[in-house]
Amino acid sequence: MPPASRTIALVLAAGLALSACGAAGEPPRRAGSGSASAAKASPSPAPEPTECPDGELIEAVEIPAVHADPVHIPETTVGGEKVPAVTIPGVDIPAQRVPAQCVEEKPAPGGCLGAVRIPGTSIPAVSLPGVRIPGVRVGGLEAEPVEQEAVAQEAVVQEPVSQPEVCQSRPSEEGEYVASVYRPSLYRPSLYRPSLYRPSLYRPRVCNDEGECIPEVKVPSVSVPSVSVPSVSVPSASLKSYVAGPGQVIKGDDQIAYNIEADVLFDFGKADIKPEAEKSLTELAASIREEVPSDAPVKVDGHTDSKGDPASNKALSERRAQAIAEWLATKGGIDRSRLRTTGYGETKPAVPNTRPDGSDDPKARAKNRRVVVSASRS
Repeated sequence: MPPASRTIALVLAAGLALSACGAAGEPPRRAGSGSASAAKASPSPAPEPTECPDGELIEAVEIPAVHADPVHIPETTVGGEKVPAVTIPGVDIPAQRVPAQCVEEKPAPGGCLGAVRIPGTSIPAVSLPGVRIPGVRVGGLEAEPVEQEAVAQEAVVQEPVSQPEVCQSRPSEEGEYVASVYRPSLYRPSLYRPSLYRPSLYRPRVCNDEGECIPEVKVPSVSVPSVSVPSVSVPSASLKSYVAGPGQVIKGDDQIAYNIEADVLFDFGKADIKPEAEKSLTELAASIREEVPSDAPVKVDGHTDSKGDPASNKALSERRAQAIAEWLATKGGIDRSRLRTTGYGETKPAVPNTRPDGSDDPKARAKNRRVVVSASRS
């Protein structure tokens, strides 16, 4: 590891507090730029996912269609009087579906455990219509009507559940103890819609002395099967405590992170790596190869200060993260497939961008302009 006095401030952290909850960009804010982007069309609904790059896929639950044939009562004659034919409607309930979803695990900078959300879901309502076998009064015979009321099951709804991002505190000096952080497990209970049943209906046959009859009628029972949606859980997670080392060179048992001030790497408002940063990046890549398993993913997170509009800051932080990842892939000996980049813009400041009285703090903003490279050591 390079000593703390070298050009680059390498901060090795058990999750890394420096990046815990960071900041962004540099380009001057243009007048009116906020209002120009304020009115945006509401996004169209996202398509149902087939995979979830940032979280678990919750499989869809298919609910089969239900069909019952209509019952036809043919025309008949009793005592010289015609009884017209009647058709009792059948049942057709289309197939239903509880759509697939993604557990949402937000990316987080080193020293933070990202926010997690299990979206809400529901099993739709279902009903079976009422049914009636009509009565008949003809030729001195009478068959009473028979009825069965509609039956229904209401929708079953489960609200979303979530846990917010949690971050370790930023060490301010050598030897400072930085406590562990813990994100509790998350659980969405299973859902269950009971089966639905409409009993069979029967109107008995009625006959006179001449052997003429009003025929019997049977309407079979109809049932809708029960539906279950499995529970979903996300296990708890934690980052271990650590003690800041000389010059805030910090390395935890399970995580390592490197905090590099952007001013060392880039000119103001730019994303082109400065030639003089090559030596520091070479040292960084050597440390990654030594400290991190060769198959472990490596995160590269860009941050800016609060100068400039948020959209420009986010774009700048993304370009800077991509520039460092590209350097690590082409010159640092880190396999490109291991690298993951995220631009946080000004949303995760390491320190406040302003003084307590609200005035600008250029030195603090310089600390917020940074790139954080982190990985698991286990």
